[in-house]
Amino acid sequence: MAGLDAHYASEPSLTWAAAAVVLGPFRELRESALACCPLRFPYIPGLLSFREAPAMLAVLEVLSIKPDLLLIDGQGLAHPRRFGLACHVGVLADIPAIGVAKSRLVGSYEEPGLERGSWSPLIARGETLGAVVRTRHGVRPVFVSTGHRVSLQTAVKLVLDFAPRYRLPEPIRLADRLSRTHP
Repeated sequence: MAGLDAHYASEPSLTWAAAAVVLGPFRELRESALACCPLRFPYIPGLLSFREAPAMLAVLEVLSIKPDLLLIDGQGLAHPRRFGLACHVGVLADIPAIGVAKSRLVGSYEEPGLERGSWSPLIARGETLGAVVRTRHGVRPVFVSTGHRVSLQTAVKLVLDFAPRYRLPEPIRLADRLSRTHP
């Protein structure tokens, strides 16, 4: 499994993406990579994937270990157009993908219980787009949605499995830290 995150350089024309591959029963970091791509798409709310996906796809090409699943810092189906960053990257890389976002873009939900593992559906226009998942007791939940070839139930289970100590799953947390180390 790999976590993916992107960060913009202080030079506004570059996107840096990081991948952190976590493997084994102890979820050890096995490989990490960083890639940079020029920005070719302006900032337009709701179209962030056109800015970040090229760098994320580039960093996947750098890895020597091909991940079997992607945890992406961003939305999947829980997106105004029902096709967020996790959908884009998952489809283009042909790797199952899950979106894990820190904030909600669409839908409504009932606040999940305070206990770790509590979750509630994220619903828009009568359709379940994702899950609002509490990964730590009393900490703000994350917004989990499918990106590509993963069921919502499996996505929630995997996010909880890979977030034993922090709010964000470990692969995304590692990728986030790495994405900020660019020159």
